[in-house]
Amino acid sequence: MSALLSDTALIFGRYARQTLRSRLQMLFGVLMPLLYLLFFGPLLTGLPLSSSGSSWQVLVPGLLLQLALFGASFCGFGIIVEKQYGVVERMRVTPVSRLALLLGRVLRDALLFVFQAVLLVLAALAMGLRAPLPGILIGFAFVAVLTVALASLSYALALKVQTPQEFGPVINSVTMPSMLLSGLMLPMALGPTWLDVLSHFMPFRYLVDAVRAAFVGSYASPALLYGVLVAVAFAALSVTHGTRAFRRSAA
Repeated sequence: MSALLSDTALIFGRYARQTLRSRLQMLFGVLMPLLYLLFFGPLLTGLPLSSSGSSWQVLVPGLLLQLALFGASFCGFGIIVEKQYGVVERMRVTPVSRLALLLGRVLRDALLFVFQAVLLVLAALAMGLRAPLPGILIGFAFVAVLTVALASLSYALALKVQTPQEFGPVINSVTMPSMLLSGLMLPMALGPTWLDVLSHFMPFRYLVDAVRAAFVGSYASPALLYGVLVAVAFAALSVTHGTRAFRRSAA
């Protein structure tokens, strides 16, 4: 266990230093959710989107998870570049734990996107969001867990493909339906019944509902419980799959 922790810290430190040297990367990822917040949020002000909470308490949780969904899903591009420069090949011959090779990366990603989520919430507070602090912190926790899950799957896919031209279309074909069917922008209950029913087969729907419940202070609601269970199970399965992909790539 101590070896795993030290290896993870080593990998995390390497990629964290890379991120700190690129301030543009740290700030640019929050741009798309921020644009939605600035230009889409005011259109919803005063609309009865939910029986509990304001329109900001509906929109901002979706934007937080949108940040994790699109940001983490494209993390695999980094490994494709590393493969082209031989970085992955050199790591394969080291005694570093394959789990640590994954964990060090996804923990850096989780920290980065939580930082961006903090910036997004600060902007939302300035625009009118009012939410309890525990609910906001729960939202950050969901961002971190979703990032770990999606980044793990993204890295696993990137190890299998050879070029960005193969990687990009696969990610787009997954992220766009996920965004539309999970109700990131608006609650799916506002749509037709068949669409609402279909959205329940999308795991991200439960995470969005959970964060929205947290933002209105409903900490004991079934929505929050289901969201926690789905998020933890999804992250565990994704990390397991990602670790196996790193092990197979080293074989």
